[in-house]
Amino acid sequence: MKRINFGTLLALITIMLMIVFSGCTTLDNIPKEVKQAAEDWPLMNRDYSNTRATSDSEINSANVNKLGVAWSFKIPGSSDFGAAASNPLILGNTVYFQDLKSNVFALDLKSGDVLWDRLYNLDNIGPNGPAVAWDKVFVTKGHYEVAALDMNGKELWSTKISDKESVGIDIQPIPYGDMVYVSSVPGVSSQNFYKGGSAGVIYALDQKTGKVKWSFDTVDSKDIWGNPDVNSGGGSWMPPAIDTKTNTMYWGIGNPAPWPGTEEFPNGTSRPGPNLYTDSILALSHQDGKLLWFKQVRPHDLFDLDFQISPILATATINGAKHDIVIGAGKLGKIFAFDRKSGEILWETPVGEHQNDDLTELPEGTTRVLPGALGGVETPMAYDDGMLYVPVVNLFSDYTPIAFDPSTFDFTKGTGELVAIDVNNGKIIWDQKLKSLNVGAATVVNDIVFTSTFDGMIYAFNRKTGDQVWNYQAPGGINGWPAVVGDTIIFPVGLGNPPVLVAFRLGAVTPTTTQTTTSTPSGP
Repeated sequence: MKRINFGTLLALITIMLMIVFSGCTTLDNIPKEVKQAAEDWPLMNRDYSNTRATSDSEINSANVNKLGVAWSFKIPGSSDFGAAASNPLILGNTVYFQDLKSNVFALDLKSGDVLWDRLYNLDNIGPNGPAVAWDKVFVTKGHYEVAALDMNGKELWSTKISDKESVGIDIQPIPYGDMVYVSSVPGVSSQNFYKGGSAGVIYALDQKTGKVKWSFDTVDSKDIWGNPDVNSGGGSWMPPAIDTKTNTMYWGIGNPAPWPGTEEFPNGTSRPGPNLYTDSILALSHQDGKLLWFKQVRPHDLFDLDFQISPILATATINGAKHDIVIGAGKLGKIFAFDRKSGEILWETPVGEHQNDDLTELPEGTTRVLPGALGGVETPMAYDDGMLYVPVVNLFSDYTPIAFDPSTFDFTKGTGELVAIDVNNGKIIWDQKLKSLNVGAATVVNDIVFTSTFDGMIYAFNRKTGDQVWNYQAPGGINGWPAVVGDTIIFPVGLGNPPVLVAFRLGAVTPTTTQTTTSTPSGP
């Protein structure tokens, strides 16, 4: 028998070990904090698939009516959209939260007491929020910077993402593969959204230093479709889904502008063509930002109908075949299921009210469009056990070929819905109508799904039937969404007076006082 020399044998053993452990290598990309807190709420949407679902909680339909307020924390910072348009995180016994003045807090889960804070007092539009990984807390800092704090709130580094006054960063970061991922968007306030020359870019930052490792321009045209003085668009408002087996990231991208047009360029004629990659889903390699595929769901958008929601990863049986799918949605009020490898659209389902939203050109005069610029799916969906839960806003906008009329917005007249969809075929299983805008996302906890509305009502529905099993009137409007762990669910009530972070706990009795920060504003 022919002998194998030692070098050859060593090489064969190495190859075998690589094969055996190749399936485990992606675990190295997941920060230890996320792995250790997997039964808590360590990411904005709980996991890298963005399911917003937990079966590790004690809360269910049989005991949800025993929820009481355990504590509330007075939120000090407010900006254009209130005090809280984000998701707290829960890792172990600590709650991490950021308000819309970029202030960061670590709170004791049991009591709500402040463990530490970092007060930047810099406006942010949101939905911002923290990410916790590699013994750091990563946050957006004002409009233009991303910062890393140590686990006591001391700033370790800060990276300026944008040098353009009209390009800012509002996203809740996501950590993976020794990098922190964020995106800029074209605007930093309600006064300068979609100013000409503004385009959103996705960035991967080195978690140790904050240096940019790679970037991906979400506008595929260096001169912004031929008119950089007028046109703008793209960017991502919410974190991507990450397939940890393939290391593929799926990003939902915002709309183009101006919308619907200007006096000189009605109906978006300043930006002819489809305006890639706006209103699209992008599949990118996490390592280098290489574009693997994209699918645009709305070419040449005239109505600000982003495809901005965090995509969700799921598995479905469609027409008898099993598919790994990625589900996307946004303000266009439609849900799409894509094949995760190819980007093929497998089904499409409209939700909410629709009127004139499929127009590719506006006629003279005023046209009412549903969903409007602040309608459709505004906040994150949830997924569990073959069912998708979609929060919906029904709010119209009025347009002419050259202008959008913001005076037609009346939040008190808008309504909401929570819609359950079978991911195997895109069919609506139930649709719960709500009296106010549903901007509180969907969150699955065992056999119930929570959502909340602009008027401050928190709801729990049986997730199979849609029957309401609990509600609670919060002390203010809600445009943020909760985190859940054990017997506790924590909601940001960012439109209250004062705005508060409220922790509900099974068997808790409502306290008579609120916690608040005890330190003075701190700088870099």
